[in-house]
Formats: sequence, structure tokens, C-alpha cells
Amino acid sequence: MRAKVLVVIALLFGLHLALLLAGFVAPYDPTAQNRELSYSPPTRLHFKDGSGFHLRPFVYASTVVMEGDQAGSYQEDRNHQYSLRWFETGPSYKLFGIYELTVHLFEVNEPGRIFLLGTDAYGRDEFSRVLFGGQLSVSAGIVATLITLLAGSIVGIIAGYYGGWVDELLMGVNELFLSLPWLYFLLGVRAFLPLHLSTLRTFFLLTGVIGLIGWARPARLLRGVVLSSRNRNYVLAARGFGATDSYLLRRHILPELFGLLLTQAALLVPRYIAAEATLSFFGLGVNEPAASWGNMLSALQQYSVLVSYGWLLAPAGALVVTSVLYSSLAEVFHSRLKSHTT
Repeated sequence: MRAKVLVVIALLFGLHLALLLAGFVAPYDPTAQNRELSYSPPTRLHFKDGSGFHLRPFVYASTVVMEGDQAGSYQEDRNHQYSLRWFETGPSYKLFGIYELTVHLFEVNEPGRIFLLGTDAYGRDEFSRVLFGGQLSVSAGIVATLITLLAGSIVGIIAGYYGGWVDELLMGVNELFLSLPWLYFLLGVRAFLPLHLSTLRTFFLLTGVIGLIGWARPARLLRGVVLSSRNRNYVLAARGFGATDSYLLRRHILPELFGLLLTQAALLVPRYIAAEATLSFFGLGVNEPAASWGNMLSALQQYSVLVSYGWLLAPAGALVVTSVLYSSLAEVFHSRLKSHTT
């Protein structure tokens, strides 16, 4: 179990670090277009040529076949090869949105190109767009989760601690939110709001709407824990000695919620990432040219694109990997929480 925990945490850390440093890891600007390289397939890395084996990987230039049955497809030009170079200067980007830098993890010299995940219809590097799109999609999931847990914690703690008519009122509202088909409700709410907004406003609008819709289930779970905790002997004894509500909450009840909050966070983040991706997929989220995993997948609504350019499924693969890692983390937290309560 301990090894599994370490592996999951290490993979999640590596994933988030790569997204956080997307400008450094990505070789190209995610909005830069190369129309002459539209739908270019993933670039193959080579270590061996006619002269022998090379420690430094290299790529061949891509050329478009102009004649024959393969007209319009790409092939490698074996007469021109370009070595992969580490920590080279390239397009400028802002690290953490503050520091403007030009150093990238890897590059190849012009006119060579390295497209690890191919390009889209506009010749934009899919690998760079997956990284920058992940920044937005994962950030939306994390921020929406924080909003949900904050709202759910406030409602659940108040309802569970004070009980009575307060509990009945808040849980009545809770039941209403639980009965809503959240996906259709989310689509309806977003469709009612303005479509043409800046990327930053759209981000906060999405996270706010997604986060405030999903508070009901965590609130009910937290209420149950608070109800159980407030009736324990040591809490009743502390109350008998004159302990205030704030002291009882801070000292005895809130620490009981920490494990549950971590588990809920690990479950909600991938769910909200998928919610953002769904909205952007249908054109109700972040719009071009900004990248998110959802609007990148919207190109696959055309069947011809889906069956011909499989590398454009890369954002879906990133969604699956992220969801699996977070689900594994939630399973670890749940197991620890269960062993602690027993």
C-alpha cells in the first residue's frame, strides 16, 4: 500500500509540475499556426541513421507527398535531419504568468519541427496545446473543487452542529440540489450566461458555476460527521465545562473532517475537469485560440477528423490519465480514513 501511495503521489506531482511549467516543457507557442503542416502526424524520434547509432536523438524534416496514391500525406525527408537540443531558446512565455522567459526544455533547429503529438487543422503543435490546455482544465477543476468544499463545509457544519430547524432547512435545500440533473442544469446555466467573454472571465465564470452546483453531496457527508462528533463524550464533557462553540469546532470537530475533505477533493477534481471539458467541447466554455482539453476535442465532432487523425485524441488520453490518478489517490485517502475510524 505504501508503495502505491508513493507512486500515485509522484505521478500526480509530475503531472502538475509539467502543467505548471507548460511554457518551459512545451517547444512551441500553443497558438502559433503552421498552415503548411496541417494535420502533420507525430514526429518520430530517431537514434540511428546510415552512419550508425547516436546518443542524441534526432528528427527528419517532413515533406508533403504531391503525387500518387499518397498525395497529401506526410513523409520523412531523409536528406535533412535535426538533432534534439536541450535547454534552447525559443518562443517567449510567462512562467507563472509573471516572469517572461525564452528557455525551453527541448528544441530542434529551424526549419526542423518536432511535433510529439502531431498538429491540428491549423498546424498548431498538439503537445504544446495539451500542456497549456491542461493548465486551464486542471486549474478549473481544482478551483471549482475548492469552491464546492468551502460551500459544502459551511452548510454541512452549520446543519450538523446546530441541528433543529436550521438542519431541516439546509438539508431541504440540499435535497433540492441533489435531485437536479447536474450536467443538464450546468449546460442550461452556462447557456443563459454571455458567450463572448475573455478567457479569464470565462475561467472564473466556469469555475464559479461548476463549484456552486456541486456543494450538496459534500455538505451531506460533512453534516453526518459533525452530527456524530458533536455527541461524543469528550465533546459533551468540554461543553459541560463551558467550552464555546468556536472552541469545540476548532479543537474537536473540524479535525475530524480533514480526511473526508481530502477524499472528496480527490473525487471532485477529475469530475470538475470533465465538466469544464464538456462545456468547452460544446462551445460553452473557453473559446479559441486559448486551449483547453475540451475545445481541443471539439474538432473530433467531425467523423472524418476522428477516424483520420487519431493523435487529436491526446486531450482525451490526458483526461483519462488524470482521472485515474485522482481516483487512485481518493481510494488511498478513503482506505486511510476507514482504518482511522475503525
